[in-house]
Amino acid sequence: MWQNLIHWLEKRQVTCQFYNQFQIECPGCGFQSAFIALLKGDLLESLKLYPALLPILFFSLSLVIHIKFRSKWTILSNRFFAILSGLLILSNYINKII
Repeated sequence: MWQNLIHWLEKRQVTCQFYNQFQIECPGCGFQSAFIALLKGDLLESLKLYPALLPILFFSLSLVIHIKFRSKWTILSNRFFAILSGLLILSNYINKII
């Protein structure tokens, strides 16, 4: 069943409209491929494709926990993961365009 989900996601990847228009990768290019690699269990490939994927996933989880519990810990973790995600997205994008 897990393999069916992965296969379904691979067949339905969305093409980047920014790349189609300008032939330059956007800051989000690689997210889908990295997510699929992570689902396959290939953590290193996932990090190579899109280094900000794990912090974004942890940030999403932290937001859900914050909505449910509203604790000071979740506020701090949200800030941490948001800043880390932003920095990784920015550094990865700069690395791609250079």
